[in-house]
Amino acid sequence: MRQFLKFMFASMLGTFLIGIVLLFLFIGSLAALGSSFASKGKRTTVKANSVLHLSLDGEIQDRGGNEPFDFDLGPFQAQSPTGLNTILECLENAKTDDHVKLVFLDLGNTRTGFATLREIRKKLLEFKEASGKPIVAFSDSYTQATYYLATAADEIYLQPKGDLAYTGLQSEYMFLKGLFEKLDIDMQFIRGSNNKFKSFGEVYTEERMSPANREQVRRILNGLWAEHLAAVSAKTGHDADRLNAIADGLLVRNADNAFELGMVDGLLQRDEVLDILREHLALETGKKIQYASLRQYSRSFDRNKGQRGKEKVAIIYAEGSIMTGKSSDGNIGGTSLSETIREAREDSSIKAIVLRVNSPGGSGLASDIIWREVKLAREVKPVVVSMGNVAASGGYYIAAPATRIFAEPTTITGSIGVFGIIPNMQGFFNKKLGITFDGEKTHRYADLMSVNRPLRDDERRIIQQWIDEFYQGFTERVAEGRNMSLAQVDSVGQGRVWTGTDALAIGLVDELGGLEDAVKAAAEMADLDDYRRVELPRQTDFLEQIMKDLNSEMRTWAAAQFLGEDAKLLLQFKRAQEATRETGIMARMPFDLIIE
Repeated sequence: MRQFLKFMFASMLGTFLIGIVLLFLFIGSLAALGSSFASKGKRTTVKANSVLHLSLDGEIQDRGGNEPFDFDLGPFQAQSPTGLNTILECLENAKTDDHVKLVFLDLGNTRTGFATLREIRKKLLEFKEASGKPIVAFSDSYTQATYYLATAADEIYLQPKGDLAYTGLQSEYMFLKGLFEKLDIDMQFIRGSNNKFKSFGEVYTEERMSPANREQVRRILNGLWAEHLAAVSAKTGHDADRLNAIADGLLVRNADNAFELGMVDGLLQRDEVLDILREHLALETGKKIQYASLRQYSRSFDRNKGQRGKEKVAIIYAEGSIMTGKSSDGNIGGTSLSETIREAREDSSIKAIVLRVNSPGGSGLASDIIWREVKLAREVKPVVVSMGNVAASGGYYIAAPATRIFAEPTTITGSIGVFGIIPNMQGFFNKKLGITFDGEKTHRYADLMSVNRPLRDDERRIIQQWIDEFYQGFTERVAEGRNMSLAQVDSVGQGRVWTGTDALAIGLVDELGGLEDAVKAAAEMADLDDYRRVELPRQTDFLEQIMKDLNSEMRTWAAAQFLGEDAKLLLQFKRAQEATRETGIMARMPFDLIIE
């Protein structure tokens, strides 16, 4: 039996290893093919009488991947998230593409922020007005986010047994004070002396929202809801009072309610919606519809069509939390981004820079390193910031020296404030694990940042002084960049977050608009008529991108399989880990705003 088991496991291991080798050979072949595909500049062909199929089901980031084709590896999809840049470029090209007759907005579990949704919706409306081509929206179930996007369509259809969420917005936070108390861990949270709105650490030290945090969150939610109301009102004809009554009374409880209240144009199965598409295309019932997916269509045209000049506008993407060192998956590395900005500054063919910021901030040191490069770039060429879903704290810090700042009305920005978190784990080690610590030191403050004991009063005062000095420097940076007094900056600072609309009113941004508006403004400021757009930093090669995407998908899949809804708790621990592993002072948004 032992011999049998030995051979059986050896056989299994051999089969597994062969499978892994074949997988990597397969990926390598695809990489070679992809590189060949890209190098030869081949493009896909869009057939006449086609439908641009915008299947928005999943995450939308500012910048999409560069893989030349899609493929399926079972539960692990080696696909980058859909890029806002790709969506905008495809809709722009489709306006004048005679092969594209309509847009099918096929909505699923779209995950992104309100500012991104607004940019897409605005582009859909522009497409419809400029081309006269129809947009048809369909979903099995609409979230409030996807319904907001669907209001740009001429026709909105819902599955007869589906749902349309219309309950108003809410933002909920998980407070971990009780958990840390049970573990005998004291999260020592120190923020700027007057930074009462800088509430990031409150989720670790409190049991509920502070009055200041509640105040700012309520204002943000009201601002976002006002944008939502305007979009739905324009589509349905209901005024704000009626829509608020519908939400407050939970009058949309099923698909029938949604239709009766005029929120959707019809309750149809997917095959019936496809028949509607055929009618628009003048096709007979049952005849095949020619679709062009977003990825396919993006490879069918020249992204710089009509622009042949040698001069360039560089779009530099800064998306994710700001960390020291090199950029990694989902994070902005201070070293990496500053190098990219420096290269764009020193490149004489790049006449203007658009810095696309979508970040809640992070390391104060890394933010200052990036700030320096933005300031130096502004001294030699226009630097225009385009704010995405969030450009707060460190995200605002790096935007402050720009020549001009654009934000969407629904952008979350500001959060001019700083904090530090030093966990005291003495109780946890001593009482829970039976571990004690002892040692020697040459000087009084040699163990200043030790997590194995509580801070002394003098140490807390020193750290408070450091944080207050950094806040003073932060406000000075903003005052210089925005041409404001220190008192003005402090009055809108103190860690408070604002919507883009409010930020415009208080002078933190210059104009309301999206990425395309920022690019146009940058070109005008540089006196460019004929120019090309280049996107930076340069993306990884095809094979490396595949492995990165697979790794990310595997982590996400594993978390979903083993944790389910508890993945939210994992996210909280991840945020705590990010906050505690960074050295120095943190310039980060006071919370993770998840609106449902």
